Amino acid sequence: MNCHRRQFLTGSVAALLAARAPAAPRSNARAITSGPDCHFFGYYDKCPWDATGRYLLAMRIGFCNRQPRPGEALTLGRIDLKDANRFLPFAKTTAWCWQQGTMLQWLGSAPARVVVYNAVQDRNYVGVVHDLASDKQRLLPRPLYAVSSDGKQAVSLPFDRLHRLRPGYGYCALPEKSPDDSAPKNDGVWHLDVESGQTRLLVPLAQLAKHKPDATFSGAQHWVNHLQFNPSGTRILFLHRWRVFEKSWKTRLYTCKPDGSELTLVLDTGMVSHFDWRDDATILAWAQLPSGAKRFALFDAAGVKKPQVIGNDVLTEDGHCSYSPDRRWILNDTYPDAKRLQHLMLFRVKDGRRIDLQAFYLTRDLSGPVRCDLHPRWNREGTQVCLDSAHIGDKRQLYVLDVSEIVKG
Repeated sequence: MNCHRRQFLTGSVAALLAARAPAAPRSNARAITSGPDCHFFGYYDKCPWDATGRYLLAMRIGFCNRQPRPGEALTLGRIDLKDANRFLPFAKTTAWCWQQGTMLQWLGSAPARVVVYNAVQDRNYVGVVHDLASDKQRLLPRPLYAVSSDGKQAVSLPFDRLHRLRPGYGYCALPEKSPDDSAPKNDGVWHLDVESGQTRLLVPLAQLAKHKPDATFSGAQHWVNHLQFNPSGTRILFLHRWRVFEKSWKTRLYTCKPDGSELTLVLDTGMVSHFDWRDDATILAWAQLPSGAKRFALFDAAGVKKPQVIGNDVLTEDGHCSYSPDRRWILNDTYPDAKRLQHLMLFRVKDGRRIDLQAFYLTRDLSGPVRCDLHPRWNREGTQVCLDSAHIGDKRQLYVLDVSEIVKG
């Protein structure tokens, strides 16, 4: 058995071994970018491949071991996978961070031609809708966090506040507008109409700070993070966080409709991390359950049904989880273990079987806000995986793994 796998023997040893698949054939992640510059894509909840499968979005920068400074620009481009992986630049932006880049993604209404990302204009963060075929750009009045699958609507949050309260996830290009306000009433979760540019404040931070208040709210700074539409765009998921101490925070999981109605507190145990929508009504998330245990579980977006633990004996660590397009597999990774290895894996939903793909070394120099998480993402067919890694030369580059033979099973 792979010596780097952690064993958590809850239940019989036989049951645990049955859930584990033999180590998959060496995956041999293939680099599609190279130095001297660093390249990465960002978060795990977006697909970097275009609709044709030929181009893969990426970002390029000349350093990777420190936080960006105000005004330092990131180069955006697409990699031509059919022409020696050429990096084709198309824009620059100063609105970016290490963990989530500039929210660069293909627009669902034109996923082979149009991309969206964030930028700075006239001392404000804005969203950019960029047609790569015509090179025409259209600006949106607020920066984008997540976009619905059809490309018609988006959600936003205050990236300046996020930068201060969760370094590595927000933007430093502009000063924060309300740093002394613990829960602003005029900022929080925003909705945008991508076509018209019309915006609406859905859930103010002040509302969250008053909704079923926790004892630790006293003197706390509140923010929101990790917004995501369900597959059909009829509901939004987001995390409400508040800082209890300088390096400690608590989290609640909420959902609401795109007009802000039906605000639902799904989980309030104080700890929720990475997640993905299984379907329009069900959320997979790593969280502390009402029992006190921390596991991946399925949560009812309406907050009615009890959580259902997933992969109890084999998915025992927090990771960046996402369902394959056919929902038969869960792609996941881990943070560095004691040997600084990040483990990439697949989990087969039908029988709870885990298949370890590959482990990637991460230097201690890339820790904290500048860490290089794998952030694995599926291609549109569910046959390949793209990830960021710094296991070679301590520099971020993009890698692709072919998992087509594995996911046939």
